[in-house]
Amino acid sequence: MSRIHLIAPSGYCIAQEAAQRGVQRLTEAGHHVSNQAVISRRFQRFAGDDAARLYDINQLATLTNSDIVLAVRGGYGVTRLLENIDYSAIAARQRRNPLVICGHSDFSAVQLQLLATENVITFCGPMLAGNFGAPEMSAFTWHHFWQAVTSPEFTLEWRTRAPDCQAQGTIWGGNLAMLCSLLGTPWMPDIEGGILVVEDINEHPYRIERMLLQLHQAGILNRQRALVLGSFSASKPNDYDNGYDLDAMIETLRQRLAIPVIPGLDFGHEQRTVTLPLGAMGSLICDANQVSLTVKGHPVVNNSGNNHSHR
Repeated sequence: MSRIHLIAPSGYCIAQEAAQRGVQRLTEAGHHVSNQAVISRRFQRFAGDDAARLYDINQLATLTNSDIVLAVRGGYGVTRLLENIDYSAIAARQRRNPLVICGHSDFSAVQLQLLATENVITFCGPMLAGNFGAPEMSAFTWHHFWQAVTSPEFTLEWRTRAPDCQAQGTIWGGNLAMLCSLLGTPWMPDIEGGILVVEDINEHPYRIERMLLQLHQAGILNRQRALVLGSFSASKPNDYDNGYDLDAMIETLRQRLAIPVIPGLDFGHEQRTVTLPLGAMGSLICDANQVSLTVKGHPVVNNSGNNHSHR
């Protein structure tokens, strides 16, 4: 059994029924879910006012009786909080007794800040409402979440069209728009020789290209060992594009970058998503369009007695 503590640092959870379904699904699988009051908390479009949402994050420094911290949902909100997050206190706690801190989307900004300032590893993965509370839980997502948070080392495998290559380095990234929003701030990780993994939702291929070129022109991409592309949900081109699509965008990137660009990882806003520890060590091998990414060096929960079967 894992002890899961909820936080809601971003947008108000309009899908209240889904969030409750997520709580029920986790509870029925044998896990304890605390701090459920944040699910219904609301101020304007946010999951509570700035002070309440900031408290959610800073409270992690002293949180007891919990193994896993799970964000309720994304949406906009954490950018307002970044100056006041006590990341040194959270980092001190993580060194003593690490929590598994998991979320994605808007929460990526907090995760990147913690990585940039204190080298704190957090998990980019499913959230309560959108994933655990889906009408039908993805067995793939469930398996990969528990694998990531309980296994000191694990390997992801997928097939895609990509050049043969090998790369080792720090896994980092998350939501592409949030990553770009941190350029020029103190909270942009300064990672040399990393494996950068990005995803996004509701961004046209040209906007994805523009953000990736921004990272390239800022000198970040060619300092990495590889760029891995996750899912880009709802990014369909239109008639005006005349053949320009995600594949065309990827080819343009490959012509400009000195590093391998590897698409096709199930990672992002889809129901089917892996969980990645940001800041862990990764070993990437692409051979004959078969990719493996071995991950290690991240905090895990004690899996003795945990019920991780899919419900």
